[in-house]
Amino acid sequence: MKIEIKGLRENPINMLRDAGYTFQRNDSEEMSFIRPFSASGYPRFHIYAKISGTDMIISIHLDVNKETYGDKTRHQGEYQNEGPLADEVKRLKMIWTD
Repeated sequence: MKIEIKGLRENPINMLRDAGYTFQRNDSEEMSFIRPFSASGYPRFHIYAKISGTDMIISIHLDVNKETYGDKTRHQGEYQNEGPLADEVKRLKMIWTD
């Protein structure tokens, strides 16, 4: 799921922190943020944010559980705009458009 925010007026890291996300790491041109549901760390919302001029492009998905099969890039995730992910996207849009 993608969200595009045009004409940023504040620091994007602070925007995501204010929405409850924790900075995880920089992955070349993208920043990674997470918002876990529980102390175990999963499930969690996972955001990749890319800055392009004064715009921010966010790619968000739901990591259902920790990666398996020894491959840190494979995990069960939800990418469709439904259920908890749809609710989270609505929540973020309400925060950032007020």
